[in-house]
Amino acid sequence: MHPPRPTYIVGIDLGTSHTVAASVGVAGVAADIELLNMAQRSTAGEVISQALLPSVRYQAAPGELGDSWQQPWPPQGADVQAPAVIGRWARDLGAAVPGRLVASAKSWLSHTGVDRTAPILPWGAGDDVAKLSPLAASASYLAHVKAAWDRAHPEAPLHQQSVVLTVPASFDEGARALTLEAAQLAGLPGVQLLEEPKAAFHDWLVLQGEQLAPQLADSRLVLVVDVGGGTTDLTLIRVAKALDGGLPTLTRTAVGEHLMLGGDNMDLALAHQLELAFADEGSKLPAQRFAQLVQRCRMAKEQLLAADAPDHVSITLLGGGSRLLAATQTATLTRGQVQQQVVEGFLPPAQITDLPSKRQGALRGFGLPYPADAAISRHLAQFLSLQAGGALPDTVLLNGGVFHAHALVERLTDLLSRWRGSPVRVLHNPHPDWAVARGAAAYGLARVQAERQAASEVNQPAAQAQKAPAAIKNSIPHIGGGAARSYWLLLPGKKGETPQGLCLLPRGTEEGVRIVLSGRRFALKLGQAVRFNLLANSQSHAPVQAGQIAPLMGDGWVELPPLATVLPAPEGVAAAQVEVQLQACMSEVGTLEVRCVAVQDAAQSWLLPFAVRGAVSSETIAVSADASSAEGQKSLNSLAAKLPEAVALIDRIFGAQAQEVTGKEVRQLRPSLEKILGPRDSWDVGLLRALFDALLSRAKRRRRTADHERVWLNLAGWCLRPGVGAELDGWRITQVWALYAAGLGHAKESANWTEWWVFWRRVAAGLNEAQQMELLEDVADQMQKAVQQTTRSGGKTSHGSYDDMLRLFAAMEAVPWQYRQEMGQWMLQRLKRPDETVQTWWAIGRLAARQSLAANAHRVMPPEAAQEFLNATLAQDWRKNETAMFAVVQMARMTGDRARDLPDEVRAQVLEKMRSSGAPERWIAMVEQVVQMQAEDQKRSLGDSLPPGLVLL
Repeated sequence: MHPPRPTYIVGIDLGTSHTVAASVGVAGVAADIELLNMAQRSTAGEVISQALLPSVRYQAAPGELGDSWQQPWPPQGADVQAPAVIGRWARDLGAAVPGRLVASAKSWLSHTGVDRTAPILPWGAGDDVAKLSPLAASASYLAHVKAAWDRAHPEAPLHQQSVVLTVPASFDEGARALTLEAAQLAGLPGVQLLEEPKAAFHDWLVLQGEQLAPQLADSRLVLVVDVGGGTTDLTLIRVAKALDGGLPTLTRTAVGEHLMLGGDNMDLALAHQLELAFADEGSKLPAQRFAQLVQRCRMAKEQLLAADAPDHVSITLLGGGSRLLAATQTATLTRGQVQQQVVEGFLPPAQITDLPSKRQGALRGFGLPYPADAAISRHLAQFLSLQAGGALPDTVLLNGGVFHAHALVERLTDLLSRWRGSPVRVLHNPHPDWAVARGAAAYGLARVQAERQAASEVNQPAAQAQKAPAAIKNSIPHIGGGAARSYWLLLPGKKGETPQGLCLLPRGTEEGVRIVLSGRRFALKLGQAVRFNLLANSQSHAPVQAGQIAPLMGDGWVELPPLATVLPAPEGVAAAQVEVQLQACMSEVGTLEVRCVAVQDAAQSWLLPFAVRGAVSSETIAVSADASSAEGQKSLNSLAAKLPEAVALIDRIFGAQAQEVTGKEVRQLRPSLEKILGPRDSWDVGLLRALFDALLSRAKRRRRTADHERVWLNLAGWCLRPGVGAELDGWRITQVWALYAAGLGHAKESANWTEWWVFWRRVAAGLNEAQQMELLEDVADQMQKAVQQTTRSGGKTSHGSYDDMLRLFAAMEAVPWQYRQEMGQWMLQRLKRPDETVQTWWAIGRLAARQSLAANAHRVMPPEAAQEFLNATLAQDWRKNETAMFAVVQMARMTGDRARDLPDEVRAQVLEKMRSSGAPERWIAMVEQVVQMQAEDQKRSLGDSLPPGLVLL
């Protein structure tokens, strides 16, 4: 059976601050577009319906809300143990208790530095707060919209309608894919994506009716500036007047890069300014109270920027605990202060030649990657200089809630007029809060009209198929332009040469047009890890063709999430290879789609998914700029002639056919590889993972002898360390975890146990919580046996040394911090023994560190829990115990995130003792400010060097 035909077109604006939905019947006209009033609680006893659904979620404590949270309906993912509400009431509750408020989920959904599918929100909340992922939070807002629609239209459930969901024009393919996944989780599997600036312009178009052509008669280049709660989106649309007096031709010619800058940043700037009025001199507010201040500033900003704004607003912060009222503080925020901070801070005067500053400003907070320069005016100048091709826009459309402030509108239009030397025309936007949702519905209606017109032209003679006047009156012009960026496949090249790329999809390619790169073929490995590195460019206007190879030079190149997967091999075959061509298109739903099509059988194809899951955290491993995937590919290519020789050597030791090799040859495998490839410390990420894949495919033969097993564990662990950082490492970890249950083949060999623990320590960062918990239980049992050994034996057992187990213990960053706290307390007791190893101080430093290696930052032990370990370490004589001093560096290191940083007064105490103890300046800098850890300290912290090409952010 075919699914029911939709009767409505529904546009949904999933905004950072608010979510809005609008609809129109498929047989309707633009004038029929109406907003959906969504039921939501305003208080415990009142349900209201309004068009704006605040995009926030309050994670209540059990019993806090009674039963009222379940009405008008339970939000997705909520249960009796973890009640949650969405919308107006959630926003008001969160203003009082910000530590339970999930906000800016859309910004987190586009944050590539965290695992957007992990439960990390509310950011910095205590363990008594139930957390959820940015993906789940976004899905819950869409589920609320779906429930509201289904209640209002029981005869036409939302999942059966044509749904257009908007995203920022600057969202990369990873963020778009996750937005589609959020819709699927909410029960909306067939949505189409539309860029928000295009949607806002569509709304303006339909509001003009018959006056559209005259309204745009004098416009040639329209700039759409959409400043929302979390992002600033810039789009240029060229207007070509119709020769026959009909509707003009509209072409989107450029979009800006992803700019996480909006109303949230303005609130943050105001909170930083007022913090001095609430914090003790020389200190900062705790994370929870600062979050409360940000919420208060948001409400005050809206009041003070309104048309009928008062002169000032009082901002009150409640105290905490038993001092709730006694510690209440109040400060005054004036209209002049807001004007100064918001207008002068975010739209300062600028020249068209100005560039954004590269230095980080004062907008750090809540773990989001805000841009270094908060001046939207300088970002706009750079965009126009690069994109307008010498012609500056003569018309501007402003959208987003911040443009309710007349001062911002006036400043922006003055800047544009000054840059072009004549006044810029401002298109009237009567409702910037819901223009995007209305425009999405209008866009969907335009598509329906276009399909009907196409069908009419097929079924009628050309003379009869001309549009009647009424049809022109009700039609909505299409905004063409196709893909906003060109997409390129990075090609391997020789080291030192400019990287080259293969154009997969030229800029301007229309949706649904499939391009097959028939002139180039690839050997695709099935049953093994494959990866294609992609880049996009929205700045270059040079004409290119699909399949063209060109150097990747100039500005505007953005690295996309790679296309990475393991494609299934034929049944019963471990690995296979097939010759393929690449096929690319901008799909109908608005996302880049790349397929591998078999040359021998075009019916056989594989869709390559973007690697957007399991991203490493904002303080974890990433490919560095000078040793990125491009550099890794070049380096690997330069060793291409030597790699087969190295793999052949591995195959000689671990291959399927047992060869006559001596124990000495087995033990000399690593030195032999170094003769071919150079010192192992110089092996970069691409080479390491290639060697690991060769070892993994031969893992079954690792047990031939005790020497084979030791060498395999040592070399494989080195090549996979630290278990994350390269694409497909998640798949590799899944493969090696399957070896864990099998255990050692030569378990009576103490040296093999040592390599066993070292192997798992090296790759521990890639293990998930369940895997680390299982490993933790096993190593804890063995440690208990080790500590029972006599001092004379050095704590050694047949299961390896105590020190190796201790170091593995401390590497378990994915387990809940309470377990690490318990481990640390046990270690503090052990330190009372005179024979305890100095490695215990190293382990304590790792357990209570402010920055983790690969677990998300929400796993870090809270500052208050780390205090007892800090106190114990402060009691040491650091001149005699440098390991304890370095442990303090890790525990007191500054991250810039209030949820993790120690209080200022505590860090001041640490800094004082470090200086008096002669600490290295680089250690002092790590406690005093946000800096990158140097390589020698990374090695000391992790117990191993990082592979060349991976850095700690």
